Amino acid sequence: MRAVRRFCLELIEATADQAAAFKPNAAFFEQMGHEGWELLREVVQAAAQRALVVVDAKRGDIGSTAVAYARAIFDGLEADACTVNPYLGRDALRPFLDRPDRLAFVVCRTSNPGAADFQDLPVGTGGAPLYVQVARAVAEWDKEPPRGTAGLVVGATWPKELGRVRAEAPGLPLLIPGVGAQGGDLEACVGELAGTAGSYLISVSRAVAGASSGPDFAEAAARAAMALRQRIAATAQPAE
Repeated sequence: MRAVRRFCLELIEATADQAAAFKPNAAFFEQMGHEGWELLREVVQAAAQRALVVVDAKRGDIGSTAVAYARAIFDGLEADACTVNPYLGRDALRPFLDRPDRLAFVVCRTSNPGAADFQDLPVGTGGAPLYVQVARAVAEWDKEPPRGTAGLVVGATWPKELGRVRAEAPGLPLLIPGVGAQGGDLEACVGELAGTAGSYLISVSRAVAGASSGPDFAEAAARAAMALRQRIAATAQPAE
């Protein structure tokens, strides 16, 4: 546990100057039991001193269970944002979306190869893909008070789908995982979003945290983070 703690805290310190946000994945801490949850809270607190913190937990359940999940992440961990799953519908997300000082990134088009199994299925009037229907629904939910508490998760492995989500839900913040180990195309994603309204976070995990497996892991992570930020800036810079 001491080694995991050192690894996490040194990564935060090494990359904080390059990071707009940190996104710890709850599962890797939860597998270690109650000590892992306490470590996650410490990591969130340390990261929050340097940037925004998004806890990647993909929660989604009904009634009092959803309320408990929201309290655990927003009050217990004191995270700024988290990821949530829309499969159970609007009422399951309300405890997250009703927090005016927090943000819930709703899973829309995931980065994994099996994303198309369900997310591309045509549904509803007009037969738009399910992920498009999710984007439309979340955009409508975010018009209700408190506004500005919803975002969408779209994998960097699907740049064209990312562009469509932005068109269907203009202005909603986007969380874009999948660059690096999953093979997401950073430049294609930034290009799809060029000139559009709304903020976005490009999430890179293993390509930064695993830049080196040696004692120089923190320094290697800092170099990797700087290189990625430079690539984003270069692609986002409008042509003269």
